[in-house]
Amino acid sequence: MKQLLRIIAAIIALIVVVAAGYAAYVFIAYYRVEDKLDLTVENVSGKIPEPETEYTLTTFNIGYGAYSTDYSFFMDGGIYSRAFDKAAVLTNINGAIGVISGLDPDFAFFQEVDTDATRSYHVDEYSMLRESFDSYSSVLAMNYDSPYLLYPVSEPIGKSVSGIATLSKYTISSSLRRSLPLESGLRKLLDLDRCYSVTRIPVSNGKELILINVHLSAFTADVTIGEAQLKMLFEDAQLEYDKGNYVIIGGDFNKDLLGSSPEIFGTTGEVPNWAKPLNTELVPDSFTVVRPENMADILPTLRSADSPYVEGVSFVSVLDGFIVSENVEVVSIKHIPAGFTYSDHNPVLLRFKFS
Repeated sequence: MKQLLRIIAAIIALIVVVAAGYAAYVFIAYYRVEDKLDLTVENVSGKIPEPETEYTLTTFNIGYGAYSTDYSFFMDGGIYSRAFDKAAVLTNINGAIGVISGLDPDFAFFQEVDTDATRSYHVDEYSMLRESFDSYSSVLAMNYDSPYLLYPVSEPIGKSVSGIATLSKYTISSSLRRSLPLESGLRKLLDLDRCYSVTRIPVSNGKELILINVHLSAFTADVTIGEAQLKMLFEDAQLEYDKGNYVIIGGDFNKDLLGSSPEIFGTTGEVPNWAKPLNTELVPDSFTVVRPENMADILPTLRSADSPYVEGVSFVSVLDGFIVSENVEVVSIKHIPAGFTYSDHNPVLLRFKFS
């Protein structure tokens, strides 16, 4: 009996040592990507946009290639932490690329673009975008570079290196990564790093088109963090507008941009934290949240990943879209009905001019 107790005690001690060592590894390995980081522009174009000309911009969170309609995510209450397999990642990324290629935008935003992640079987999705849109200039802002997370234990999400990509048919003079406020303690390990990129495109009249590609936090327990992120974002945008530049903020806001999506789409049940209404009081007076003019044109841009997607049953909302400065003339906005086939998001297409 004494020997058995010693063995049990030794096993417990080993578990404690391993757990402590892993915890130390996670905290030591954790770091925030540098703020105000100059980004590398790939394949610089020589074209310059002009006033009074119509242009198009898309945004699409491609969900690192995991979210086919039969996929659910553990942090939403679903099952999986990784894509089904590498083949599924390639199918979904290529499918998402096909959707955007069919729209032939002048500019394109992508979020959740993995470059080397366990969850997406180390597929370099940014390289896939660059190869498919080889006539575009492009920049990638690293959203997060996390250590290997042993969570959930049954299928650890592992290491994640993921970013947000901005593509342009026109000259990108520079691009800057801005680090967003985050929660502290253990929560920062679950929500990971967050950022937005500020990409500058010279216009023929001497001004600049400022494209801000954003992916705000989804799972913050502290509501003040979400508001702090918005305040920082809008302060930067306002500074650019005050210089006379044209400013478009777009991406995945993880906020209900309509403010009433459950009512519009007739969904019931508790609204998830990531689908709470955007606090429009934080939006500067010189900026507008763009939405379709006709109710019939309002389609969901995100479906809940707590279970596989079922049209008319799954919780849906509008979290993806654009906020523009008043010197940007919106021609139209379209929620693309992609059926959540390749991602838990659907893309959005903006048509605009410089006023």
